[in-house]
Amino acid sequence: MPEINKIVEKKKLAYGIHMFWIKNEYVAKNAKAGQFVIFRIHESGERIPLTIAGIRDDEFRVIVKAVGKTTYEMCRLKAGDSILDIVGPLGQPSEISKFGKVLVIGGGVGIATIIPIVKELKNKNNKVDVILAARNKNYFILEEEFKNVDNVYFVTDDGSRGFKGFAHQMMEKLLEEEKYDISWAIGPSLMMKACSEIAEKHNLKIWVSLNSIMVDGTGMCGGCRVRIGNELKYTCVDGPEFDGRLVDWESFNSRLIQYKEEEQIALQKYLEKVGEPTWL
Repeated sequence: MPEINKIVEKKKLAYGIHMFWIKNEYVAKNAKAGQFVIFRIHESGERIPLTIAGIRDDEFRVIVKAVGKTTYEMCRLKAGDSILDIVGPLGQPSEISKFGKVLVIGGGVGIATIIPIVKELKNKNNKVDVILAARNKNYFILEEEFKNVDNVYFVTDDGSRGFKGFAHQMMEKLLEEEKYDISWAIGPSLMMKACSEIAEKHNLKIWVSLNSIMVDGTGMCGGCRVRIGNELKYTCVDGPEFDGRLVDWESFNSRLIQYKEEEQIALQKYLEKVGEPTWL
């Protein structure tokens, strides 16, 4: 019998960005678009949330970007290694229906996150346009999985591919020319905030996925609380997707960086121990 939580396949997609297919029948059987899992790599490891970016048979996929100690540790793992603990699927699934015409935006690692959402939207016979945004042409990942959408627009900060600029600028350009019924934007917090402002300007509902600081993932610790409109919500049980027009982005972004100094110290100590991260 295959070992649960075993890494079946690992692939480097871009510098510091790695794809993992992991054996876990329960997660694979029950996961829906928009949900996430919480990993603990080893006994003394921290718990980190990772969005489920695909399902095949009894395996699920996550995309990991090396930004802190735990994600650096994760990116060192190889096919055949195992994750100690995986909890999930967690969170509320994306609210997928027959909307009509949908605009979906993925930035950075968020490109992988939108894949299950786009797939489900197409299964409901929606017309789906996609904006894929990255810092430059070398950071587009898994673009072959968007072949079945109606239109794909590439955006790069430096203009090395597609539209030169940012995702929200391309979004506004499209909204001036097209009428959409609903939208999604998943990626860096600042990108989602900017896209939400454009959506509000055009009176368009927009779903964003808030990957907050989490510990238990079940609403008990309160670490992932976020203000949505006039209400206090928990990302892990009420989200992770919320209407971006209602998110208190200032408080959310301040919570995201509250442990930044400690994270940098932990990463530095780790790199001093293991040496130059040639595996990235």
